[in-house]
Amino acid sequence: MPPGTGRGRGIGFARYKNLAAYAAVVAEVEVDESVRLLRVWCAADAGLVINPDGAINQLEGGIIQAASWVLKEGVRLDASGISSRDWEGYPVLRFSEVPEVTVELINPSSDNPSLGVGEAAGGPTAAAIGNAVAHALGARIRDQPLTRERVMAALLTA
Repeated sequence: MPPGTGRGRGIGFARYKNLAAYAAVVAEVEVDESVRLLRVWCAADAGLVINPDGAINQLEGGIIQAASWVLKEGVRLDASGISSRDWEGYPVLRFSEVPEVTVELINPSSDNPSLGVGEAAGGPTAAAIGNAVAHALGARIRDQPLTRERVMAALLTA
């Protein structure tokens, strides 16, 4: 996919808290006036994994939460201050917007010590989505969430 075609993939990688699991995430998006997260792939190395299904569930949950942060979540303000005071007024990713997520554990039965999965997928997912959107638009959006208004502004300056 060439840059600026409205579809993009991005990569993010990090080691959680510089001492726990490593996670690499690839995100695929489609962008016109808004961002649609299509697919997310994650490979994680958490050393010895005692409960692989639980670790995968933890990583999947972190991916979905990070996608919500990047695409939707933000305190809304009006002339009187904070206007998003309840769940009705605070935007979060809806079930219909959750992408296809694939998670693979790298060598989960290794002789290495357990590293802990924790929130290892959060940072790399945010980075992967941001990089995918930049690839799709041919322009980088530097503020989150990646709202329709920010996408449109980026398209005007690209």
